[in-house]
Amino acid sequence: MKAVFPGSFDPITNGHMDVLSRACKLFPEVTLAVLQNPRKVSKHLFTIEERLEILRKATEHLPNVRVEAFGGLLVDYMRETKATVILRGLRAVSDYEYELQIAHLNRQMNPDVETVFIMAATRWSYVSSSMVKEIASYGSKEITKMVPPASAEALFRKFADLQ
Repeated sequence: MKAVFPGSFDPITNGHMDVLSRACKLFPEVTLAVLQNPRKVSKHLFTIEERLEILRKATEHLPNVRVEAFGGLLVDYMRETKATVILRGLRAVSDYEYELQIAHLNRQMNPDVETVFIMAATRWSYVSSSMVKEIASYGSKEITKMVPPASAEALFRKFADLQ
């Protein structure tokens, strides 16, 4: 059974890593699938290539993780790769309400796909990629507590380049 953990991962956080590492114990193969969305390119801090590199470094200790980019609808990607499980991490009830709608929509478009929700550990429930980027933009080293080393290094480099 193949699971796909889709997201922008701009950058990956310890909350993502928590969900991913727990999913790796449940599924023989987990793909981190990074959406290439041309309409959102300007909203991302990192290019698709940079995000893929960060993800590969952050997950090199997880042998059953693959990292890929995809374009288009997730349900089409699921069909193409013959994956049957969409993995989503939840931090709060507000995440659940949003993700539930998407899960129903995905199921309607591809009835062979199930969505599995994994709650992020409480200690990561406040961490989001957007908040980490904001903190990093001020040069704060506090982000090292919120993201894997590969993300922290990339954030420090990116903001040093932008200064």
